[in-house]
Amino acid sequence: MTEGTHGIELLREKTTLKEVLDVATSFEEKARDFYTALIPKVSKRIRYLVEELAAEEQSHYDLFSALAQRGDIADQVRHEITRTASDSKFSDCLHLPDLGEHPDDQAVLQYAMGREHAAMSHYTELAETTPDGPIKDLFQYLASEETKHKLELEKLYYETVHRGGGV
Repeated sequence: MTEGTHGIELLREKTTLKEVLDVATSFEEKARDFYTALIPKVSKRIRYLVEELAAEEQSHYDLFSALAQRGDIADQVRHEITRTASDSKFSDCLHLPDLGEHPDDQAVLQYAMGREHAAMSHYTELAETTPDGPIKDLFQYLASEETKHKLELEKLYYETVHRGGGV
């Protein structure tokens, strides 16, 4: 590897907290819009869940938007951090699947579990690598929230798919 190539690789490994926040805000916005559009398409058995997911994504979007408006974090958002191992999986979630006009409960739950897992992993890694301050606090909070959501979805998935029970 040449010296110039090594420098480019090092740059790719770094990102600013502003870039991270921009991607995370987009992640939450796209999820909110996806779940909102999905509400009338899903079965009545899981409609409440999709409504809750849309509301949760909206609240996460609101947290990021409020943080972006704060003047006291201007120095922190310019801080560079190493890209997390989960960065690409998290970014992949910006591409939403087409679940059709009448998605089955299992497909919706599988997608939601995968998305929550990607968010949980990403926010956990970001919380570990972000300097102390309000951004780190937000990532710690979101990691905890996404972990709870994932566990709830896994329980519901097990009850719905493996037990054959209704939601």
